[in-house]
Amino acid sequence: MTHELIREGRLDKEKAAGVLRRFLDGVIRAAGWQISYTIRLANAPADPHAVEQAEIIVEFSGRDKDVLLERGGEVLSALEHLAFKALRVAPQFHEKLRLDCGDFRALRLEELKMTARLAAERVQATRQPFQLNPMSPRERRVVHLALKEMPGVRTESVGAGDDRQVVIYPADVQRPS
Repeated sequence: MTHELIREGRLDKEKAAGVLRRFLDGVIRAAGWQISYTIRLANAPADPHAVEQAEIIVEFSGRDKDVLLERGGEVLSALEHLAFKALRVAPQFHEKLRLDCGDFRALRLEELKMTARLAAERVQATRQPFQLNPMSPRERRVVHLALKEMPGVRTESVGAGDDRQVVIYPADVQRPS
C-alpha cells in the first residue's frame, strides 16, 4: 500500500483520500457514531517552514462530533493515528494529513503559539530555561517555528517518546549536560 500512495517522493492525495474514506466509513459505522466528514485536498504550501503542511484535511461534523473532542481531543488524535496506520505511509508523510472537528486543531495551534510566546517572554525576563509539557511531534514543531525568529531565546526538544518536550533557553545559555 505504501508504494501505491507514494509516487516520486510525493503523496498521491487522490488515492490516499480513497483509502481514508474506506477507513473512516468503517470506523464510523462500527462505532455507531452519527458523524459525517468531508475530505479536502489542498496544495502543498510553498513555504517549507510553514506551521501547517497538511495536504489532506478531514473535517468532521454531526450529532456525535463531541465524542471526538472529549478529553482534549484524545479520540480525534487516536483516529488520526489510526488513519496514518491505514495509509501505511512513513512518518515524514504524517504532516500531510490533518483530521479536525469544529476547528479544534486550529484553536490548539493558536493556543500553542500563545503559550510558546508567553513562556519565551518569561525566559527573556528571568534568564531561566522553561520546559513545556510533553507534546506530539507536530505540536513541538509549532512551538519551534513560533519562536524561531524571537530574539533572545532558542528552543530544543528533549526526552524520548511520549515524554518528549520543548525547552526554551535564553539564546546565550548552553543546555546542561
